[in-house]
Amino acid sequence: MAPLIGQGFVEDLLACAPGWAAPESGGLEPQAYGRLWWAIAQEMQDEFLGLGARPMRPGAFALMGHAVLDAGRLDRALRRMLRYLAVVLDHPAGELRQRGPEAEIVLTDPELRPAFAYRTWWLIVTGTASWLTGRRLPLRSLEFRGPAPEGRPDYLQFFGAPVRFDRPAHRLVFDAAQLRLPVVRDAAALRLFLREAPGNLLLRHRQEAGVAAQARARLAGLPPADWPDFEAFAAGLGLAPATLRRRLRADGQSFAALKDELRRVQAERLLRQGQSVAGIAAALGYSEPSAFHRAFVKWTGQSPGAWRDGP
Repeated sequence: MAPLIGQGFVEDLLACAPGWAAPESGGLEPQAYGRLWWAIAQEMQDEFLGLGARPMRPGAFALMGHAVLDAGRLDRALRRMLRYLAVVLDHPAGELRQRGPEAEIVLTDPELRPAFAYRTWWLIVTGTASWLTGRRLPLRSLEFRGPAPEGRPDYLQFFGAPVRFDRPAHRLVFDAAQLRLPVVRDAAALRLFLREAPGNLLLRHRQEAGVAAQARARLAGLPPADWPDFEAFAAGLGLAPATLRRRLRADGQSFAALKDELRRVQAERLLRQGQSVAGIAAALGYSEPSAFHRAFVKWTGQSPGAWRDGP
């Protein structure tokens, strides 16, 4: 069972909509919290709960999902996301920057809003980024320009990274290598994701669960040239092909996407090691280098040579 969302964050949410009664449970499961968020957003006609300079009208989050789905790579998806949120909300507005091995998202805002407003903005961005790439986005640090909410140690713990207040700017820092992660989701996965949003944004720190994690681990333990076809792979997991396909879909994944993700990771590692495109294509199980070349361009938007020579 996922950890409860603490009572403090429940009260932060309810403060956006006076008149809503707080539950007496001392916290809510993420999906219950997400349903409460959704209900308040519908009543307010604002998916950002009145916390931005302008309302985020119902349906705006879904449109953002469609806008970033074909970005190909996380850096492009993040830039689209930040532009979209700036147009919709006006403020807070984020900018993606890279400084050597670190990437950062810096927020600008003429006002100093409650910490809950910026926490909500970070949740939308990092939760969506984690879903797009099929893995959680590990953070190095998170900074707030304003003071720490009094008596709220939960703000220091939620993001799984050092959190600092009273800093010069609102800033989120992560490993720049993550920017090259491919977007592994498709339209079918987006429909499932939107069906469970915003509760699933709160689970961004949880590693992908269920049969998708088992399938990834099993594929990772074999050379790509030895990967079985889908029917044989399902049999190896003790599942009927239709059952495996359904369970992968429930995890927002597909067999092809898992294989592409693992091939991409190995391809980038071998390129960094200086191996030839022909050798990498053979190692990844492609019948000819041109097939690998086409696949790599689809994953990253660049040819293998351009990727290797890039920053």
